[in-house]
Amino acid sequence: MFKSRVLLATTALTLGLGAAPVFAQEDEDVIRVDGRYLSLDQLNAVKTPTPIIDVPQSLSIVPEVQILEQGYDNLGDILRYTPGLSTSQGEGHRDAINIRGNQSTADFFLNGIRDDVQYYRPLYNLEQVEILRGSNALLFGRGGGGGVINRVTKSPSLEEDFTDASASLNTFGAYQVTGDTNWVLGGSSAVRLNAFVEEMANHRDAFEGTRYGINPTLRTELGARTTATIFYEYLNDDRVVDRGVPSVATSYGPSAPLAGFDDVFFGSPDENRTTLEAHTVRLRLDHEFSNQLRGNVTAQYADYDKAYQNLYAARFDNSVAPALVTLDGYRDTTARTNLVIQANLVGEFQTGQIGHTLLIGGEYGDQDTANARWDNVFAANNDDQITISLSDPLNIPAFSFSDAARDRQSEVSFTSLYVQDQIDLTDAFKIVIGARLDRFDVSVLDLRAVSATDDGRRGRVDEEVSPRFGLIYKPAENLSFYASYSETFLPSAGDQFLTLSTTTEDIAPQVFENREIGAKWDINSQLSFTAALFRLERGAFTTVDPDDPSIVTTVTGSTTQGVELQLSGSLTEAWSISAGYSWLDGEIDGGSFDGNVTRQTPTHMASLWNRYQVNDQLALALGATFQDAYFVREDNSVLVPSYTRIDAAAFYDLSDTTRLQLNVENLLDESYFPDAHSNTNISTGEPLNARLTIRHRF
Repeated sequence: MFKSRVLLATTALTLGLGAAPVFAQEDEDVIRVDGRYLSLDQLNAVKTPTPIIDVPQSLSIVPEVQILEQGYDNLGDILRYTPGLSTSQGEGHRDAINIRGNQSTADFFLNGIRDDVQYYRPLYNLEQVEILRGSNALLFGRGGGGGVINRVTKSPSLEEDFTDASASLNTFGAYQVTGDTNWVLGGSSAVRLNAFVEEMANHRDAFEGTRYGINPTLRTELGARTTATIFYEYLNDDRVVDRGVPSVATSYGPSAPLAGFDDVFFGSPDENRTTLEAHTVRLRLDHEFSNQLRGNVTAQYADYDKAYQNLYAARFDNSVAPALVTLDGYRDTTARTNLVIQANLVGEFQTGQIGHTLLIGGEYGDQDTANARWDNVFAANNDDQITISLSDPLNIPAFSFSDAARDRQSEVSFTSLYVQDQIDLTDAFKIVIGARLDRFDVSVLDLRAVSATDDGRRGRVDEEVSPRFGLIYKPAENLSFYASYSETFLPSAGDQFLTLSTTTEDIAPQVFENREIGAKWDINSQLSFTAALFRLERGAFTTVDPDDPSIVTTVTGSTTQGVELQLSGSLTEAWSISAGYSWLDGEIDGGSFDGNVTRQTPTHMASLWNRYQVNDQLALALGATFQDAYFVREDNSVLVPSYTRIDAAAFYDLSDTTRLQLNVENLLDESYFPDAHSNTNISTGEPLNARLTIRHRF
């Protein structure tokens, strides 16, 4: 059973999307083709039962089998094999992404519900990861200027009991154990339990950590047409914060990352630490009113307690011997609760010869956040920065923490209404048209600003209408061409609501406009190609200096235009392929950075993954990723060089229920810098390493 299930899924990485297995499933009068339909039943991002070939935007779907076989450990691993996206360092304590030249720490969703706290998201309980490019306000509300990432978790199955387990160990000594078990409770209910524990280690001196999580989900049929799903997840993460290496001046132009110090930890092994405790509870009700009308209501409550503190390199001077390192640091805490209620109604009907798929929905959200920051104070100079001689390990001077440098509480509430109609004018011509109205109310209490003349309260209310329009032409059932226009907005408080001040509360939301044309071609039942050409315009925005949060710089705007190509599926019965390429041209419009390249936007990115089934038991895989050089920030003063990394894997089925898997990363031992946070915090890539995994189905 194990082997047949895995082989079926592996051969079905089709549709240009790395999609799920392609097989028909009949459920009453609704036929769904997994991988081709982003259906309501799958809790997927587009909210309607729409064939992917009819979705007028560029998107990628990474299924569980691809996550397992390529040895992905985090979202950053996935993005390196996805065109148009790259990772940002996230200061060593959070997921951060760059989509089409726009950076975000908040455009993440869990089963279509916003998940915007800053942390590293695990992959242990996922059915698939959906990446939608372009502005997506109609479906997701604020943010998502370049796109969004939606994680879809595993659902209980009413078909069978099973238990899957895996254990892995890599050459650095890191290990992970996962479990996935499903119990059928009679004919109408089932429980699925996913859990994992992970001990972290890598090539960097002093890096270590422990992470674990548990996720029980109950699904029960309340009647012939009503289903309830109750979801709970607990996540605990405790790890060292690693902000990489600084940059150094060069004789040929921009500064470059410090080479030859890949193992040196520019911080304190004892003081660089982040902890997270997160609880998420969700209740979802699905009801089928008729074969043509379905609806759902979801309520999700989440509680996050996050803290991190770190020392990092603020400057580096190698003009003297020994070299000098200037250290800076701080401690930051965030407590946040989220309540989101979302309802969708989807109807399919005809008006004469014209078909409609109508989506009407609404969302209410309430979010409370308390965030504070304390600067380091070094005893030797009573300052938050100090310069010391380079050594390995660093000789860290004694320090304590100041009074709170930032102490803010924010309350955010939003109400949204949206409507969208997918109109089938003929078999060949389709239109998608819709709009979303958002009322976004943010209130911030800045406790440090409170005085006799200032109550410390800042606030702003925005009401924005975000349209979406798409035109699809299908000259054949397996071929579509589309053109689309979409908008989104981001309030002036920023994606984490920490920047609202007496200055920024008067600034209107920044607006994103995405124009796109593309094509989707199912070459055959097992191989698909997609292409997109886009232009994304971002309006005026403010950016916080990552090295000094007290400094806020206004950037006039930016424009990113580019091309994204994907080919995925099976070339033969034994050979499957997943390939992607993107060309991005990001440019700052106006202001002091006019004409500069947008931050962390490689011009060229390419990836290729080949899998060949040698025989019934053995399969081999070979992959490569290329990332072009990029500037770390809008000032274009530090250029991170390009790199190519080769990965490989081998899979051997010991039996129908047991698989042995070997993943080798960086096969040619390339020295590279995969991502960065600021001009002085640049990550170093892992050298040649391997991970051995055993999987078993009981």
